[in-house]
Amino acid sequence: MPTRVVMPKLSDTMEEGRILRWLRKEGEHIETGQPLAEVETDKATVEMESYSTGVLRKLVASEGETVIVGALIAVLGTADEDISALLAEAAGQPAAAPPAETPAPALAAPVATAPTARATAPGPPAAPAASGRRAVRASPLALRMAAEVGLDVGALAGSGPQGRVIKRDIEAALAAAQPPAPVAASEPGQERPRAVRPTAPREGGAEVTAVDLSMMRRTIARRLVQSKGPVPHFYLTVDVAMDRTWEAWRALREEKSPVTLNDVIIKVTAAALRRHPEMNASFGGDHVKQYARIHVGVAVAVEEGLITPVVRDADLKSMEEIANLTKGLIERARARQLQPDEYTGATFSISNLGMYGVEEFSAIINPPEAAILAVGAVREVPVVEGGAVKIGRRMKITLSVDHRVADGAMAARFLQTLRRMLENPLLLA
Repeated sequence: MPTRVVMPKLSDTMEEGRILRWLRKEGEHIETGQPLAEVETDKATVEMESYSTGVLRKLVASEGETVIVGALIAVLGTADEDISALLAEAAGQPAAAPPAETPAPALAAPVATAPTARATAPGPPAAPAASGRRAVRASPLALRMAAEVGLDVGALAGSGPQGRVIKRDIEAALAAAQPPAPVAASEPGQERPRAVRPTAPREGGAEVTAVDLSMMRRTIARRLVQSKGPVPHFYLTVDVAMDRTWEAWRALREEKSPVTLNDVIIKVTAAALRRHPEMNASFGGDHVKQYARIHVGVAVAVEEGLITPVVRDADLKSMEEIANLTKGLIERARARQLQPDEYTGATFSISNLGMYGVEEFSAIINPPEAAILAVGAVREVPVVEGGAVKIGRRMKITLSVDHRVADGAMAARFLQTLRRMLENPLLLA
C-alpha cells in the first residue's frame, strides 16, 4: 500500500508550511531518516526527513507552494504500485480549513544545514467533496490569492499535478495583465523575498502594491488577534533609576564580559518572578496555572517579523550563562534555525525596544502567558535628589497583564520588587 507523506505540524502555532526545496527526485529510493525536503514554517526553516522506506513515486506539492498541515505533499511506494487514488485525492484536497489536529512528529537530531523533523505518518484520506459540488483543483495558497484579486480559478490552466492550479499559475495570470514590480533575487542562504503583486489603481488614483504575508507574519497576525481580543489587558508603567545597574554593567563590559543590559534585565526579572510566583502563571479556564520553573521568552526582531526564543530556568542561571545562551538563540533565530523546543514553553516574556531609542511602549501578551514586560531606552534626564537637580539615568518599563490571572495590586507588587532590584543590583546576591 502506498504511503502518504503529509505536511507535518512542526510547532504549536503552525497551520501551514511552504516547500522551499525538494531534496529528492521522483523515482529515487528513499530510506527512513533520509532528508526529503526543506520546509519553511512560521518559525524556522527545517529539513524534513522521511520516516518510511520506499520509492518516491510522486511530488504532489511544488517548490514554493504553501500547504496546510495534514495535506498530502508526496507519495511513497513500490515502483509498480497503483497510486491513482492518492493522486485523485491530491487533486481535490480541501483548502478551506485544516484537517483534524495532527500530532507533531518527533524531532530528529539536527543536520549541518538546518533542524530536521520527520514527515507525519500516513493518515486517513481526505473527505470527499459534498454531493453536487465540483472539487476545485487548486492549492490553498492559489485559492486565497485568486480570491484576493478576483480571479476565476476555474478559468486557469493548472501546471501542478493532475492539472492543479498552484501559486505560479496565479502569478502568471497576474503578470499577463500587468508586469509585477521587480524583486531582487536572493542569494543562497539569504531570506527569500516575499511575493510582490502588481500595483493596481485605487480610490483617488493612488496605487497600492500588495506584498504577500510571510509564514511568520501570518502567524503573528493570527496570534495577536487571539490575544488582544479575548485577553483582558491592563498596563502598569514605572520609571526606574538605572544609575547603579548601568555602572555595574559598564564595569562588566570593561572586563570583556559578554553580558548585555538586556541579559541583566532577564536575570533580574526572573529573580522577581521567583518572589512573585503568581505572575509566572497562565489562565486555565476555571483555574490559574502557576509554573514552578521560570522560562523567560525574549522577543527578537527578524527579517519577517518577531520570534521569542526561551531562556529556560533563567532564575537559576548566572548573567554570563544567560548572555552566552541568548547570543546563540538570537543568531539561530535570525538564521531561522531554531529548534521547536527553543521557542516554545515560555512562562513570561520580555520585549526590549530600547536599542531603537523607544522610550516607552505597551506590548501585547503572548498567550498562554499572563504577562509581558516592555522595556524602553535608558535615558539621561534631569532628576531631583535631596533638593538638588542632577543628571540621572532612567528607564521606563511597562507590564502588560492578563486581568483574569492577576489584578492591579498583584502586578504592582511584582513591579515594585523588579524596580527595587534594578535600582539596587546587590539585592540579587
